[in-house]
Order: sequence, then structure tokens, then C-alpha cells
Amino acid sequence: MAAVRVEQVLAAAAEQEAEKRRSVTVEKELELEFDLGNLLALDRNPPAAAGLRGACPRREALLRALARDNTQLLVARLWELPAERAGGAGGPLVAQLPEPTFRLPREKKPPRPRPPTRWEQFARLKGIRKRKRTSLVWDEQAKEWRRRWGYRRAGGDPARAWLAEVPAGADPEEDQFARLRREKRERVARNELNRLRNLARAHRAGTAVPAAPLHPTGHQSREELGHVARVARVSTASLGRFQPRLPKESAEPPSRSSGKKRRFEPLLGNLAAERSRQLELLRDMGSKKPVLDITRAVNKQLRQEEAEAAAAKGKKQSRRGKRGRRQQRVGRSSKKSGARRQQQRPAAGSSSGGKRKKA
Repeated sequence: MAAVRVEQVLAAAAEQEAEKRRSVTVEKELELEFDLGNLLALDRNPPAAAGLRGACPRREALLRALARDNTQLLVARLWELPAERAGGAGGPLVAQLPEPTFRLPREKKPPRPRPPTRWEQFARLKGIRKRKRTSLVWDEQAKEWRRRWGYRRAGGDPARAWLAEVPAGADPEEDQFARLRREKRERVARNELNRLRNLARAHRAGTAVPAAPLHPTGHQSREELGHVARVARVSTASLGRFQPRLPKESAEPPSRSSGKKRRFEPLLGNLAAERSRQLELLRDMGSKKPVLDITRAVNKQLRQEEAEAAAAKGKKQSRRGKRGRRQQRVGRSSKKSGARRQQQRPAAGSSSGGKRKKA
């Protein structure tokens, strides 16, 4: 009896050891293709066709076992890579992945290239190459390194200098400071015009160019200022929760998803709903009877009735205005005729009296 128990214990221990080895060692007829840079393993071995037929618990168990074996092979390959301790001797063990060899497909289409500006087209035509220059230059007057362009640049703004040189051939009586300021305003206006032309050209080309947050002329409306303030506030990591609020701003924190949010159907969703939508679309396309939108038809009828009522009201007002003008004209003409008669009557009486005196 004791011998039987010992044999059973040894058999159970042997089975456990074999199970442990089986959990680490995986045998495949065809070796897997690995791309450790993408943590990808490709299994070319054909699965058992009998076990994958139908939706049954055996199929799920077979798929789980297959995924487990391939993951085990991938992890075993990762342990063969050179590794190092991150953050010192007590840090985690990190493996150095090689460069990926398999190009994974993109989730979205690549962005369209930005159309070249007029200067870029001219530079390409003339063979002008862009050379990177340092942003700081030595200023001989200030004896320090300053920016090449912008505020407090090297040499200063010629329009703000205390001395301006009169160029050869210029009018000595001309104000050179006013000329420099005028030329600067012209350059700024010309650059702004070129920028707007580039935006218009890109818009005509069909490329999505992000619009400027504010109006370029500097006359911003209330809606534009509110939009820019809301965008600037939610640009922080806390979405503006700890930012000071304006005097008339709402107390509730803004969200990045404010406004109308687009909804997209999932790629792998309810097949029955998708089938019903497609069948309904085909039914509408194949039917000879047009689809009637009751809400749209009612709104169109109401707009038409309102337009007819407004047109009839305008005609009545125009008729009333014409009648009033006619009455005013008649009244004015009657007043003028009465005044003329009153002026003619004394003249007639004076003439008759004169004749009587003469007689």
C-alpha cells in the first residue's frame, strides 16, 4: 500500500515537471517569423481545421492555447536580447529592441503635402538653397550678442535711430525718418498681403490650412475673442481647472469637446444594424416613389406662405403711399389755385374803381 502511494506521488511530480517544461517549451513544425522591433510574431503553421469549425468551447480553448504558445515564443526571444538595468542596480530590467523590419499599415491616410509658396517656387526655379544661419550676431554698437531679427535686434531699428543718412541723389529737404517709417509700413503690408495670398492659393488647391484664430486686420468680434480665450484656457494639462476666471466667465470648467461632436460608426460593430441600414439605402435607391421629408416640406410651405404674406403687405403699403401722395398733390394744387384767386380779386376791384373815378 505504501509502495503504491510512493509511485503515485512520483507520477504526480513527474506530470507537474512535464507541465512546467511544456509551459516554457513550445514546438512548432515551421518556425515563427519575428519582428522584435514591433513585438510581432507571424505563425505560418496551419491550424487544425476540425477544431475551428462552429462556435463551441473547444474552438475558444484551441485559439487561447495557440495565442499562448506564440506569446511564449515571442517572450523567449525577448529574453535573448541585450538588457540593462534602468535607474541603477535596483531598477527594472529593460531590453533593447532592434529596429523594426515590418511596415505596419497606417490607421489613417497620410496628410496631404502643403502647397509651396511663391517664394518656394521661385527658389526652386532659381536653385536657391536655404542656409541655416545663427540667430545671434555681434552688435558693434552695443558690444554684445543680439538677435538677428525681431525685438532688440543687432543694429536696432533704422526708423528709431537718432541719425539717418541721406542717400545719394535724394532730396536733401526730405524727412529721412518719415521715409524709413513709411517704407517699414509698406514692407509690413506687403508681407501680410503675401501671407493672405498664400492662404488663398492653398485653399484653392484643396489643402486643409488651419485658419487664423483672430482676424488679421485686428478687428476681432466678441465670438472670435471668446473662442480664442476658450482655446487658450483648455490648452493646459488641467484643462483650465486651476486658471483664474474672467469677471463674467462661467464657473463651470470648459471642456475640449465643447460644441458639436462628430460621431463615427465603429469598424467592428453590430452587423445586423449595418445590414438593415444598407438594405434601407438600397430600397430607397431602387424605389420609384420619391422619399418625402415631412418636416422639410412643412417648413418649405410655411416659408412660402410667409413670403407671400410679406409681398402682399408690401403691395398694400405701396398703394396706400401712392394714394396719400395723390391726396397731398391735390390739396397743394387746390391751395395754390385759391391763393391765385385771392391775389386776382383785389387787382380786379382796383381796376374797376379806377375806371369809375376816371368816369
